[in-house]
Formats: sequence, structure tokens, C-alpha cells
Amino acid sequence: MNGGASLGLRTSGSYGSLQQSNGLLGSPAPSPPLAVRKPAKLSLGGGGGPGRGGERLLFARIYMFASRRQRMLLLLLVAVVVLLCFHFSSLVSKDQVAAPGTETMLGISDHVLSFVNPGWTSSFSGNGLNTTSLTGKQSDISNEKVQGPLWTFPPAIALEHPPCENFSFSPPPVDRKRTGPRPCPVCYLPVEQALALMPRAPTASPILQSLNYLSEDHLVLKESGSGSLFGGYPSLEQRDMSYDIKDSMTVHCGFVRGKIPCLNTGFDADEADLYEMRKCRGTVVASAIFGNYDIMQQPENISEFSKDTVCFFMFLDEETEAAIKNTTTVDNMKRIGLWRVVVVHNLPYSDARRNGKVPKLLLHRLFPNVRYSLWIDGKLKLVKDPYQLLERFLWRKNVSFAISRHYRRFDVFEEAEANKAGGKYDNASIDNQIEFYKREGLTHYSSAKLPITSDVPEGCVIIRENIPITNLFTCLWFNEVDRFTSRDQISFSTVRDKIRSRVNWTADMFLDCERRDFVVQAYHRELMEQRLAALRSQPPPVVRAQQPRKMLPDNAAKEPVRASATKKSTGKRSRKSSSKRLHRTKATNGKETVRL
Repeated sequence: MNGGASLGLRTSGSYGSLQQSNGLLGSPAPSPPLAVRKPAKLSLGGGGGPGRGGERLLFARIYMFASRRQRMLLLLLVAVVVLLCFHFSSLVSKDQVAAPGTETMLGISDHVLSFVNPGWTSSFSGNGLNTTSLTGKQSDISNEKVQGPLWTFPPAIALEHPPCENFSFSPPPVDRKRTGPRPCPVCYLPVEQALALMPRAPTASPILQSLNYLSEDHLVLKESGSGSLFGGYPSLEQRDMSYDIKDSMTVHCGFVRGKIPCLNTGFDADEADLYEMRKCRGTVVASAIFGNYDIMQQPENISEFSKDTVCFFMFLDEETEAAIKNTTTVDNMKRIGLWRVVVVHNLPYSDARRNGKVPKLLLHRLFPNVRYSLWIDGKLKLVKDPYQLLERFLWRKNVSFAISRHYRRFDVFEEAEANKAGGKYDNASIDNQIEFYKREGLTHYSSAKLPITSDVPEGCVIIRENIPITNLFTCLWFNEVDRFTSRDQISFSTVRDKIRSRVNWTADMFLDCERRDFVVQAYHRELMEQRLAALRSQPPPVVRAQQPRKMLPDNAAKEPVRASATKKSTGKRSRKSSSKRLHRTKATNGKETVRL
């Protein structure tokens, strides 16, 4: 057999173009006759390699000796086995490709992923599942790549009806023992549903699109009563110009002596703390205790998802830190419970309450990369999840700033008098501030201001979205606190109304009983110690020993009752009864038969 003849043989069982090969090489040389082998009638593989001969022979024998019905059953069995193998392989491949926790990310959209970590993106696969990937781009204070934890996302739930559609507001229940302010029922959504309602884009800021903050190296006091060095001594002219809202603005907003807040500007923090503050994204919950004025309260009822994605920061001064270390252990991550502790140095004010206004009103400067911030006073304990509060008081109402109104007072003049009566601040300073606002047009609150429901907030809780217009509002509010008294309830309505007169924006005010539903208020440390001291100074109650009662014999137990009854009867009636008894005795020969 020569090489040309070998091209015409189908030794491997493959179907080549034999005619074309013969045509190209010419007529083949004569070769010995070969035994013609009948092709197999049953071939599942359609040809194969050298190892397929035994398999083809087995199928051929089965085809010859098996009946038609058996052959059909065999084909059906083979098809079922092939389908099962294919299904099993697909499941194994899904388990290998899917990242841990992917099944819990169903329905979590791109904007939620980018909210909790802007370095994450989502790709839509053919089966309709959202899977996450890391882009590795997340800016921080040192422009390094920061990879967040592998969070487990709660499953999103499709809402068929508006949230709390059938909920009806009811006032606090009647309680005779508690006559003061009390919480009222509030409708919250589960965390999963609240996340599903998160807005995809930040709320639009009216007119103002870019807000910058003034910084000066050499500050000179030009006017008396123009604030502090920390605030930059803004003049009255600069104060008036800050309310002229434009597309781009530069205003005083604390930290004037440096480019980076808390870095040699007053209200300073360590570089490690600054790094953590810049790294915080999404949502921050913040509080502060200065002057050892309050007792630290740990949040409760916080979901695991919020524990992983929400930053909890507690600002302390050195005095409070020293007192806390005597009773509480701070771990190596500077955490006490959920709170990440930041010790502040070089405080700008001598008044602890005024120092507390810095983180309260300037959180957007301390945390420049967060979208939402929640401030609670140090005396309060948070008992609801932050995402539930954002949905209830911001997203559901489509507002960017929410604060509770005072439970009793609605008028700034009444608030000023209450502050003076309570000794909250120097009376002359309060009067000076009120007179200044009156010259600017401050009036008593009335129904003419509706839909504004109050001029006095209960400022211990602030829920806000950090957009240019809300940042401007809190900057100007802080400037009033820096210039006048630290009682921010007095200056709130003036700043709000000035901005509201120029742009279509206002601060939403919810009921104080709603606030009391998600925070529990404790006493200040001073008041708590006074109450404890008063309880210790009270003398113990005198317990009087009871004298033992005189025991009477059983047969004489009821005799005193009868004697007392006879004493109450009149003398006339007793003579009648005695005469009747005497008559009955004579009638019975001296025997008494009367039953007493």
C-alpha cells in the first residue's frame, strides 16, 4: 500500500472528502482488496478516535440483540442521565463563580452599592442577578486604595403599596403617672424596605451648587462682638453677604485657620482619627461629650447591616476621656461598643456646650465624604436603626433636613424668656441677641407662618443630607452661635427664614413625640449625681413595731360585738326587752326558752 492509496482509506471512521482527495492526487495505485465492513447503524458520537472501536461494537451488539422497545427505553435512560449531568454541572459552576453572600444581594441596586462603598459597581448578568465587583478606586486622606469589608446585603423587597399606607397617627397614650412629654407611635419600615427606597441621586440643591469655605492665616478682630478666632471674626457685612445665595459661594464655616479641619485649626484631632473620618462614607451617626457633662449611651436595635456600613463617632475632650477610662475599657481600635472615640485637643471655646456645637452643626466639614449624617446629643440613646430614620424623616417626605420642634414652645420670644428663667445663659446676652433680631424683622410666631409649624426646635437630634444648601444652612447657623449665645434654639428660625426668603428650601420639623420614639433621654451627669446624692442624704424611713394583739378564747370571740351592740340601744328599749323576758320566764315555770 503506497502513500496515495492510504489517503483514500477511512481508518479512523471520520467522514472526509474522499472524492476531493482522489481528484487532487490522481488515480490511486492498485491495492489489495479489502474486506468491506458494514458501518454501524447506531452511532452516538458520529465518529471518533482510535479508542472508539470497542464502544461502537458494544452499541452494535445491543442494537442487534435488544428489541425495539428496549432500545427506546435505553435511549430514554441515556437522555435522562445526560440532562441530570448537565444540570448538576451548572449548579456546581454557579457555586464556584458566585461570591459569598451573592444570594443576599438580590434586588440591591447600583446606587445602594455605591452609597455604602463608592468603589463598588454592579454588572447585570444574563440571569438577572446583580453581582458586585471592586473597582479599587476609593479616595481617602492619603489617596490610597481602601478596600471595605465584605458586607452582606439584606434582600430588597418590592413594595406593592406606599409605605405605612394604613398607618394613622395617634397622640401619646394617656398616662396619669406621666404628665410630661412622651413618645407617640411612629411607623418605620424594615431595614430591607428602607434601603429599597433610598434615592438614586442626591437631592437637588436649589441655586447653590458649589460651596467653599473661607480660610485665613492672619486674622484680625475688626468689630466687637463678631465671634471668635475659630469662626474667623466675620463682620456684619460678610454676614449679610452670606445670605446672598448664588451658584458658587465662599463663606465662614469654622476651622478658618487651616485648609483641613481638625489639623492645626482648633478642635484638633490625631492623624489616625482624621484618616478614619475621611474614610467614612455613606452615613455617619455622631455625638459628643465635653466637660464630662453626660454619660455615654450605647445605641440599641441596630441591624448588622448598619453596624457594617454606618460610622458611629463619639467626640470627647481630654477631661471626659480620663473619666471614661476609669470605668470603661477602650479597645485597640479606639472603640467603646459601637462608638469610635475621637479625643479632641485645642478646644476653641472655654464653654463645653459651645464646643459641642462644632460637631453638631459642622459634621459636613468633619466628614466630607458622607452623604447622610445623624446627630444626637450625648445624653441620648439611639434605639432605632439609622436607615429606618433616614427613610422615615427624609426619603418618605422628600426633604433634605429634618429636626424636631419643641414640645411646648413655638415662639422665639418665649424660648428666650424660658432660657433666662432657667439660667441657661447670661440674661443680658440673650436680650442683646433678641433685640438684634427684632431690628432685622423677627416677629412672634403665628398661623401666618404656616406651613411652618414652629420657630423653636428641640435641637438635640438633626437628620440631614449633606448637599450644598443644607451645608450652607448649618454653616450660617453656626456663625450665629459663634457671634451671639450658644443657645441655638434662639437663632434657628432667623437663619432658616433668611434662606427660605431667597430659595425654595426650608427645614422640615417633625413632632417632638416622634423624636422621643427613637431616642431615649437620660439625665445629664450633674443632675444624675444630684439625684443620687439626694437619695443618699434622706434618712431611712422609721419602721414602727406593731404591738401584739390580745388573744381571746374561742368562746368569747364574739362577746365584745354583742356588748357593743347592747350599748348602742337606748334605755327605754332595754327595759321593754327585760320585761318581756320576765313575762316569758314566769310563763315557763322559771325556765328560759328564748333563743338569743
